[in-house]
Amino acid sequence: MLQINNLSVQIAEKNVLHDINLTVMPGTVHALMGPNGSGKSSLAYSIMGHPSYVITNGSITMHDTSIENLTPDKRARAGLFLSFQQPCTLPGVKVHTFLLEIYRAVTGSLISIQEFKVILETYMTQLSIDPSFAYRNMNDGFSGGEKKKGELLQLLLLKPAIAILDEIDSGLDIDALKLVTAAINQARACNPTMSILIITHYQRMLNYIMPDHVYIISDGRILTSGGPELVQAIEHRGYHAYQP
Repeated sequence: MLQINNLSVQIAEKNVLHDINLTVMPGTVHALMGPNGSGKSSLAYSIMGHPSYVITNGSITMHDTSIENLTPDKRARAGLFLSFQQPCTLPGVKVHTFLLEIYRAVTGSLISIQEFKVILETYMTQLSIDPSFAYRNMNDGFSGGEKKKGELLQLLLLKPAIAILDEIDSGLDIDALKLVTAAINQARACNPTMSILIITHYQRMLNYIMPDHVYIISDGRILTSGGPELVQAIEHRGYHAYQP
C-alpha cells in the first residue's frame, strides 16, 4: 500500500533523512520508534508532502503510484492521514464546521449539515466527548487530551487508507491513553484495510495496539527493524544499544 524506497530528505539544506526503506501493507500496524530529533516527524511530514521537506533521492509510492509531486490535499484525497503532535489553532472556526469541510473535501461527498451532525455526534459519543465540544473554536484553548480527541475524530470520519499517528500518546495519562487506543482500534474495526504507522518514543501505547513491524530510527537512518519483540528489547536495552 505504501512503499518508501531509498528516501533521502533535506530541510533548509540540512539532510534529515538518509536512505529510508519502509513497506506498509494493507491492514498492518507499524511502529517507528527513536529518541528525540531522530527523524520520526521528518519522515511523517515528508510522506504527507510538507513543502519544507525536499526529497533529494528515492521515492514514495502509494497503491503503486508515485505521490512525491502531489500536494498534501491531493495526498489526503488519495487516502493519507497525518495526526499532528501539536495541531494548529483555528480561531473563529468551529470544530463541527472544520470537520464538515474536511469531510466534504476529502470524500467528495455533498453531505448535508444535518446528516453530518448525526455522524459526528455518534463518534463524539464513542470518544466520550461532550456535545459542546463541536461548538468550540478548533483547538483554541484545548487541553492536550482535547487536541488528541480532535485528531481522532478526523481519523474516524475520514477512514483513510493509511494513518500516520505522530506521537498521539504524548502527554496522556493512563486513562486518556486507553481511550485513545480504544478509538484507534475502533477505527481499525470499521476500516480493516487501513494501515497505521505509529510514531512514538515509548512502549506503553504498543501494549494496547500490537504492531506487526517495528523500526528504530536515529539520526535520520533506520538502524534496525523487527517484529513486536523489538519493542520489549528497546524497553530493556534502550536506543543506545542499537547505535552503530
